[in-house]
Amino acid sequence: MMFLWISVCFHAKCDEIQKECDHAGLFLTGLDRTHASVLQTKNTVIDPKNELTYTMWKDVPVPFFMSVYFFHILNPKEVLNGEKPMVEQRGPYVYRKHIQKDNITFHPNNTVSYREYRSYYFEPSMSVGNESDVVTIPNMLVLGAAVMLEKLPYAVRLMISATFKTFKEGPFLTKTVGELMWGYDSKLVEFLNKYLPGTLPSSGKFGLFAEFNNSNTGLFTVFTGRGDIRKVHKVDSWNGLTELNYWRTPQCNMINGTAGQMWPPFMTKESTLPFYSPDACRSLELVYQRSGEMRGIPLYRYVAPTTMFANGTVYAPNEGFCPCRQSGLLNVSSCRHNSPVFISHPHFFNADPVLLDFVQGLNPNEDEHGLFIDIHPLTGVPLNVSIRLQLNLYMKRVSGITETGKISEVVMPMIWFEESGYIDGPIVSTFHTNLVVLPAVMEYTQYGFIALGLAMIILGVLVHHRAKRNNCDGGSRPAGDATTRPEEKDPLLQEELD
Repeated sequence: MMFLWISVCFHAKCDEIQKECDHAGLFLTGLDRTHASVLQTKNTVIDPKNELTYTMWKDVPVPFFMSVYFFHILNPKEVLNGEKPMVEQRGPYVYRKHIQKDNITFHPNNTVSYREYRSYYFEPSMSVGNESDVVTIPNMLVLGAAVMLEKLPYAVRLMISATFKTFKEGPFLTKTVGELMWGYDSKLVEFLNKYLPGTLPSSGKFGLFAEFNNSNTGLFTVFTGRGDIRKVHKVDSWNGLTELNYWRTPQCNMINGTAGQMWPPFMTKESTLPFYSPDACRSLELVYQRSGEMRGIPLYRYVAPTTMFANGTVYAPNEGFCPCRQSGLLNVSSCRHNSPVFISHPHFFNADPVLLDFVQGLNPNEDEHGLFIDIHPLTGVPLNVSIRLQLNLYMKRVSGITETGKISEVVMPMIWFEESGYIDGPIVSTFHTNLVVLPAVMEYTQYGFIALGLAMIILGVLVHHRAKRNNCDGGSRPAGDATTRPEEKDPLLQEELD
């Protein structure tokens, strides 16, 4: 191609020379930049023909784990008498998480719908302890219900307390890890499911994660990126909804960002990572912290802003998530059957320090309790993920319900968990080759084309200038005079003749 355009520059008519060479230069300058961008865009569209990223999106073929830590109560009797709870962290109890998308349906408007199924398998070799370990935590059925029902007439509360006694339900549970995670037998649970169906989140055994195992996260519809790569992975609707109805303001009810697994490509340090979490019942957003790399792959680290769980007093836009307590707590009662449950960072990291005054045994720090996502900015694919959250129960003394004793008002940590995963082995090598090395080669190659393009433009200008000087178009010669005088020949040829 280069020799073709040089030939054009030397043999075209003078009034076409600069135009042709300039076009060649501009073409070569933009050729590779466009091709590199097209390659990166093609690799990120949700398309079954795009084997690498589609497989990663559909089946998540990388190790993913959930590590669970329990806050074992050391002094339950003293807590019942109004003393400060003392807790000891137990765990981690590690579960391998299997994720698979099913019922995948592509739509004409460049969206795709799916349900994502998840199941958990205990990993003894990665755990500190096993599922037969016994721990003591607050009984949500009793202490949670007490707060929910505290405004009922006193006589009704006495009847509720009598019901707890009938079914031998106390304020604290001492159960195995497996029972607390996936469910335990309870006469009260059987009674409620039989006579008051829908009262509990699960129709079977009652456990903290019973409703999450072998379940799906709802019907997601997301954009494929075809037609507009800036919208790839962004949620169009969830369970047919384009907005939620859990919260008090339209802004808080918005379903923003992606489903939390991949993001649009071509990210900058000013980009954020918005995503919708069905488990948190709201959209969340992470912010850029720093740059880094993993096995030669450039990464951006995104973390939770300090305002993520701030209350409306500290951060006004969060007022819609209230009623709030101390800053650093997200009240999820509106989407959890009105139970007084709060989400926070583990050990109340980034929360109001006063929360630490009511519970002994908590030691928050960013390295152990902060959450982050390391993402490849050109493709929007996360390579290292650690999402850490804590489940808390608000408990207090409620008159008439004697099971609450003299319990002091406290937001009580129950468990915290970390969902983590990272790309490694052959997958990261393939990722590096297809989505880093090849685009990088194209990017560096473009500089050669740019240099060549500029050279062609300069060449066109020089040829044009020389042609004008030599009157190559015959503009200064009388029409029809085709005779060339000796002194008009090339000087080098003239010297040879001499």
